[in-house]
Amino acid sequence: MSLIRVLLVDDNHEFLEATARFLSTDPSIEIVGHALSGKDVLTQVPSLKPDLVLMDLAMPDMNGLEATRQVKTYPQAPRVIILTFHDNDEYRSAASAVQVDGFIAKSDLGVELLPMIHSLFMEGARQ
Repeated sequence: MSLIRVLLVDDNHEFLEATARFLSTDPSIEIVGHALSGKDVLTQVPSLKPDLVLMDLAMPDMNGLEATRQVKTYPQAPRVIILTFHDNDEYRSAASAVQVDGFIAKSDLGVELLPMIHSLFMEGARQ
């Protein structure tokens, strides 16, 4: 299996760094970039061509839901997992409506993220 190319998107530098350190423990994952806003991700996805975007929900300029909606219109769109402190049914429903591939509360990241990533890329062929 080739490396899973991941773009991290969050407006919090410390969270980006901590998540990158956590993901670096998995040899099948390569961090290809970081974006600090929804607008940044829209320019980075076409050039970096990640397999997966880990997207914060609440960001300035453009929230993660709108950024995901736009990213999912790209040819060969990456998979998107929302990572958020705002874990409730309303946000989960809105995330589903924009075709996210996963939704994880940041408090559960250490337990749920790697299994979710591996299930997304093991179960089916890449788009």
